[in-house]
Amino acid sequence: MSENEPVRRRRADAERSRTAILAAALELLDEDPEAGLERIAEAAHVTRQTVYAHFRSRDALLDAVVDELTAETVRAIDDLDLDHGSAFGNALGLIDLAWRMYERHPLLLHVPANRPEARHDPVAERLENLIRRGQHEGEITRDLPVHWLVSTLISLGRATGDSIAAGRLTARTAYKTLHTTLTRVLQP
Repeated sequence: MSENEPVRRRRADAERSRTAILAAALELLDEDPEAGLERIAEAAHVTRQTVYAHFRSRDALLDAVVDELTAETVRAIDDLDLDHGSAFGNALGLIDLAWRMYERHPLLLHVPANRPEARHDPVAERLENLIRRGQHEGEITRDLPVHWLVSTLISLGRATGDSIAAGRLTARTAYKTLHTTLTRVLQP
């Protein structure tokens, strides 16, 4: 046995624990956004101290879960191949993808708006490129600046989620309303 083997084994064990904690947190927080660290630790088959060894607080764990969901979303966006096809159609496809994420992960409806907005940057960057292309090709309005359209789309997505979470709109009505609004905002 080499000198480094115990260190590698501890690192591998720590990574497995972290992965298990994130998976348990996502599952439980999707079911109950108020789930506590004790329940998450039980579901991950680790101690509460192990959770704290990886995440200094429940908020830090929530941030890590949302970061994982953001990375998953970015991978799915990249699979859409936004550089080809109708820019307007791709913009609606992007909204559909975001909607499916909300449906699969209801936790996203309960993430406070004061969470770091930097996690929107990779999504906003892809959306900005898509809108620029759509404006250049005449499919998306040129009357509004690109950054304004990107901010508007992200804000409308957040407002839609807030309306569902507050019970003001059903998911079906919210989806239709969002599509209608975005169509009116984006089209020339």
